[in-house]
Amino acid sequence: MPHGAPADQPELASARRGRGDLAPQGADRRTDRGQRVVLVAARSAVALHRLLDALPVFEGDPRVVTRFTLVPGSRFDTEALAALDRAGARTVPWEEARRGTHDLVLAASPKGELRTLSGPRALLPHGAGFNKSLREEGSAALPSGLDPHFLMSGDVPWADLYALAHDADADRLTRHCPSVGPRAAVVGDPTLDRLLVSVPHREAYRDALGTGPRRLVVLASTWGPESLLERRPDLPGELLARHPHDTYRFALVLHPNAYSETGTFDLARHLAPALSAGLLLPDPYEEWAALLVAADAVVTDHGSTALYAAALGRPVVSAYDGDEELVPDSPMARLLASVPRLAGPDGLEEALRLAGSVDTRAAAGAAFAPQGRGRALERLRRELYRLLDLTPPGYAPRSRPFRCPAPPRTDLPETHAVRAEVTGDQVVLVRFPPETREPVHHLAAEYRAGGERAPQSAAVVWRRAYADGDRDGARGAYGTQSGYGAQGAHGARGAYGARTAWTAGGWTAHALDEFPGCRTAAAILSADRCLLRHHRAGPLLVHVEPQRSGGRVARPDPVAVVSAVHAWLGATPEPRLPAVLSCAIGPVTVRVRVDAARAADLDAHEL
Repeated sequence: MPHGAPADQPELASARRGRGDLAPQGADRRTDRGQRVVLVAARSAVALHRLLDALPVFEGDPRVVTRFTLVPGSRFDTEALAALDRAGARTVPWEEARRGTHDLVLAASPKGELRTLSGPRALLPHGAGFNKSLREEGSAALPSGLDPHFLMSGDVPWADLYALAHDADADRLTRHCPSVGPRAAVVGDPTLDRLLVSVPHREAYRDALGTGPRRLVVLASTWGPESLLERRPDLPGELLARHPHDTYRFALVLHPNAYSETGTFDLARHLAPALSAGLLLPDPYEEWAALLVAADAVVTDHGSTALYAAALGRPVVSAYDGDEELVPDSPMARLLASVPRLAGPDGLEEALRLAGSVDTRAAAGAAFAPQGRGRALERLRRELYRLLDLTPPGYAPRSRPFRCPAPPRTDLPETHAVRAEVTGDQVVLVRFPPETREPVHHLAAEYRAGGERAPQSAAVVWRRAYADGDRDGARGAYGTQSGYGAQGAHGARGAYGARTAWTAGGWTAHALDEFPGCRTAAAILSADRCLLRHHRAGPLLVHVEPQRSGGRVARPDPVAVVSAVHAWLGATPEPRLPAVLSCAIGPVTVRVRVDAARAADLDAHEL
């Protein structure tokens, strides 16, 4: 069908059913209940994810059943197999799929022996914009998704439907592969539609990620030799080391092929320093998209993830260093040409400032047709039901928001290098990972979770307390569970529920004696209260008044407040109590009241 033709031409269905290269319609393609069988053929995890985003076209229709098969021949099939298992899909072995007959075959990659599967075949793209040319595969300089080498079986197109996101994609397809052009249909992008309906959940995503008032910057890395992580493997750690922990939160969104190629174990090992400094590493299915919705900006290579971010209006910064894979004048090439480039980690703030003035939605318009937004499932369903020879259900298919991310798999950083500037009762505090080269004032380490060495050399040692009725006391300022804070709640219980515990007053006194470099020991009682013991000023009770502005409440990490009070005490030889400090920590400025602790305060909380 010409891509500009109406989407409901009935003669197309009968013409396709009569094609000699398709298996005939017959009872052997039906289940015992006469249902149509749709075979979902996935070659990689990313292809499977794209197909899962499209499958709601069949929701609620008992006339259709789905089966899944893994198309062999890809070096990324390990992750695809795991993704199939996570999806709870009913699978059939490839050889069985080849022998069987199907009412419809759905794929999102043109590679592999898909042409050997019987039944009408529909091909969806597994990215946005057809931006890459892989020199070792197919035709040189042609986008692999538009390459006749993969789209043709001899002189005949092997698929009956090529579902595309934009009219420009159909024009490029016709130009590169004229025989396939008449079978193209512009339906939109189901993944983009899921992103758009997820936007109202942005705050929930940020809360789940523990972002708080910080600026969330997502690094997007595709796979292969020109990917961000291959060309700049140290960039995540360098950004974390140079930018304040309380101002920025960084995340790394990796292409599923990167997980397959390297393995989750080795990825975690390679990224261990950045992960321990607070880098978020989301799951490659669903969570990556929630990260884009939650993000304040995206730093990217030439992978199409950034086009989705641009469609959401997120500022985009280029970190692409390649020179071969990016297709000239593709949507991604146009986007990268319109945004600032990050030359090195020190240039992030300026790059973000410049990126804020670029209308990324306009750049994304080359990849996503405005008229197709929000209607991709509806348009795709018409095309697929035509191939199934079924009347579509009377209700509209619905795009579902991406699920809320799981709490970060890494705890809050356990050790911070802290820079503090004290002017009277005003404290400006900046925290970095301990490996930073930035000038700092002191080291703050979490007791036990920071390991043996860090507390020995830290001026501030802290731990989280748990008090009956105050379960939030074991949580960090951004709602993220942290290491031994949770131990106070349950982990220290004996076999029969019996336990012994330090009081906050007892442990702070013990910590000053145990660690020779410690000058302040603190028990974090809640997001708003801390009990600390200073080597000279004695036990103190600290109350934090959250910042309130525009109907919103923002709280800094109470561990940062402890460091601010420690710095103030060091600069104030004879503090007058009670005292009220103004503490600027990242984007949040709060009032902090410091009182002498009463005897009852010392024993009121257990650790």
